[in-house]
This record gives sequence, C-alpha cells and structure tokens, in this order.
Amino acid sequence: MKVSADFLRGIVIDVTIRKTLLQGPVIYLITHRLAFPLPRSAEAQLDAIDIAARSGCQLIQVRERDLQARELAAFVSRVIEVARPLGSRVLVNDRVDVAIAAGADGVHLRSSSLLPCEARRLADDFGCAGFLIGASVHSREEANAAVTGADFLVCGPVFETQEKLKYGPPLGLDAFESIARSSRIPVLGIGGIGITNYQKVLKRGAAGIAAISLFTNIENIEANVKAILSMEFKL
Repeated sequence: MKVSADFLRGIVIDVTIRKTLLQGPVIYLITHRLAFPLPRSAEAQLDAIDIAARSGCQLIQVRERDLQARELAAFVSRVIEVARPLGSRVLVNDRVDVAIAAGADGVHLRSSSLLPCEARRLADDFGCAGFLIGASVHSREEANAAVTGADFLVCGPVFETQEKLKYGPPLGLDAFESIARSSRIPVLGIGGIGITNYQKVLKRGAAGIAAISLFTNIENIEANVKAILSMEFKL
C-alpha cells in the first residue's frame, strides 16, 4: 500500500508531540497585549511570556489582530527573542506570511482560514522545515477537515466564555471528549478554562490547554503553569 507524505508527516509529528506529553500536558499561551495596562502593554506581555516559558510553557501563539503586518512581524520577532531561548515555540495567529517572514516556528489557523494542507504547502515551498500548524475547530466536522496538514487542533469553547460567544453555545465536556478521542492528532482544549477546571478537560482526552486569561496576571502565571504541568497525565 502506498502511504502519502501527508500521512507520514502526521505520524512523525504526532509521535514527537506525544513524547513531549510524557512529561506533562501542552500549555499554549495565547497573547493579548491589550489586556495589560498601557503604556507598557507590549512589554508586560513579553514579561508574561518570559515567566510562562521559564515555568515550562511549550507553545506561544501571537494573536494581535489589531497590528498591521509590519508591526506584527516586529512584535513576533520580540516574542521569539524572549521565548525561543527558553525552549518555547512561537506561532502566529492566521498570518502564514508573517510567520514565515519573521522566522516563527509555525502558524495557528482560524476555522475560517486556509486549510492546514494549503498552509503546509506554502511552508514547504519556502523551505520551512519543522513548521508547526495548529488549527482552531468548533465541531467534529471542522476537526475532520483540519486534520490533514495540521500538527494539532485547538477545540472549543469547552465552557462558556464571553470571548467565544460568537461561535455559539459551549461544546461541553462530552462533545469535546468525543472530538479529542477520535482525532489522530493532539487536541487542546480552549474556552472558559481556568485553574479551577483545567483538570476536567485533561481528563477528557485533551493533550493540553490553550488560554489567554490564565496568563494575564503576572503574579499567577508561574503557579498556573506549574500546577497544570504537575498533573498526572495520560492520553
């Protein structure tokens, strides 16, 4: 039987990420610099990334939708300078062009964006070896469509949250578990997940947690990351 390159790539990436998971869940910090007080909002966001990365956060998504391409690329470069030496990998929300130009580790695609397989072809055309592609999904159908070309999925909202109301009512734990356990690539949970309920999501098959609000209080970031990583974890 002939095995496609996409299938082989998925197996390699899946194994690599699952080796990481042997040491604990994946933590995916999503930036929102405007959640920090002006005039030091960008610097405060970088401080938060530094603390999270030092504490063990593996993935950072730069999600600053108000910035134009040049400003975004400059901010991504600053995030890379902070996070990469500490072992964290940096992805850019939706902008494949900016991710490639800034030398980021990957891109995170919205559910309405390019298909992951299309983004993968772009990355391959530019010779971006090891380029990570995450994809947001909100249903089993979206998850099935995104799995080819993606390295991992972020699925939600699991719980009710103001930020995700536009996607409809929350999935709930049962629907999330159905998607997570049927996927051949890792699925992270997002939406209304905090320090009081993250364990419920991990116990339902999540490979990790993606969040903004968990990482906007500088004083709590280290404790939050270490608490999540210390949970006994099995997929």
